[in-house]
Amino acid sequence: MIPSRIRQRAEARGRRAEIAAAMLLRLKGFRILNQRYKTAVGEIDLVACRGRLVVFAEVKWRSNLDAAMESVHPKAQARIGRAAAHWLGQKPKFANFNTRFDVIALAPGRWPVHLKQAFDLSDHI
Repeated sequence: MIPSRIRQRAEARGRRAEIAAAMLLRLKGFRILNQRYKTAVGEIDLVACRGRLVVFAEVKWRSNLDAAMESVHPKAQARIGRAAAHWLGQKPKFANFNTRFDVIALAPGRWPVHLKQAFDLSDHI
């Protein structure tokens, strides 16, 4: 398979994973505020809100759940933190809300796993 086809398939799989993760959050009472929020400093897969809580969620699809969970390494966490700070700077309405960084992991044939407070970057926001 040509590399561009592989990339297109991975992109499509990632989009489906984000749709599934958004549905999971909605079922848990969250309102999706942004999907694929992109900035010059980073990207956030999902931004969701419930009450006075804003969740910045990283969505990972891998061949197994352990690999998905492990793929959110410190460099990725820092990128998500920078993007979250940017998002909060653009949305003053949410300045006094609590924030949380979650990971939603998906793998073939498995239910999604929602890891709440997967990492903490409160010092950077």
